[in-house]
Amino acid sequence: MLAMAPMNSNDDCVDLQQMRYVVAVAETRNFTRAAELCSVVQSSLSHRIAGLERELGVKLFARSSRRVQLTSAGAAFVAGARECLAAADRAVADAAAATGVVRGRLSVGVIVTAAAVDVPDLLRRYRDQYPDVRVVLRSGRSDEMAAAIRNGDLDIAFLGLPEGERPSGVETIALDHDQHVLVVPAGHRLVGTPRVTLPEITEETFVDFVAGTPARAQSDQAFTDAGLVRDVAYEVGVVELMTRLIARGLGIALMPSAFIRPLAAGDPELALVPVVDGPRRVEYLAWSRFSPSPATRAMLGVLGVRSPA
Repeated sequence: MLAMAPMNSNDDCVDLQQMRYVVAVAETRNFTRAAELCSVVQSSLSHRIAGLERELGVKLFARSSRRVQLTSAGAAFVAGARECLAAADRAVADAAAATGVVRGRLSVGVIVTAAAVDVPDLLRRYRDQYPDVRVVLRSGRSDEMAAAIRNGDLDIAFLGLPEGERPSGVETIALDHDQHVLVVPAGHRLVGTPRVTLPEITEETFVDFVAGTPARAQSDQAFTDAGLVRDVAYEVGVVELMTRLIARGLGIALMPSAFIRPLAAGDPELALVPVVDGPRRVEYLAWSRFSPSPATRAMLGVLGVRSPA
């Protein structure tokens, strides 16, 4: 935890605003963007950080005309500052919750192929019920978002993992179990086939997510379990690009059926084929197992999940 030490003869001390300024610069690597983020003029932000560095007797940032980088002392300060800011935000939220008002900040993570929950509709309903909570949303990999929850960087997330694999170190509830379908261009030889097996498509060229990600692991695991090797020529991280590559006849893909069916239904350039032994995934809702914030408990309530004590 960061010590709150006297700063000068006026008995000033490191305050939360200074911590927010330093953390903002550390995250943006830019004083101008940090000032915009903190809704303050840059000269004021720079002055407060420079004064803090003088009082601490260390440089928090290495500056040049082109870049801003944390020093080792700055990295140590930011780690402690984040803890202090999180504790302060939590104290304010808990105090408000004691009066029946939910305030604070809720950070939500979501995979790009989420299908079990209509996330935009959920966020709208949450905002309508809890207008004093500032919600921030980010997308990413399931494994990285689970780690972010464990580290306190995310409050709650919607994840997707291969069947039989569960997120570790977080509270979870399974939202849906789904099987992948084969996505092919409209003129492909398999269009209209009642169903296919993995051995029947292993010689095809594939479009898939980036290797090493949980989204990719679902298909990789299925082929490995079947003792098959396939050719993934196109690795991408954006679904829209994947479907465009498929539509142009460059490859085929295995994708979660609940996610891709609504998209393919409105795209005449794509067709779906059931796969008998295809990948299976589970969508999870995950949140911190250590005293979730009032804003997190409120979200669980909107989702119909029993809030932890």
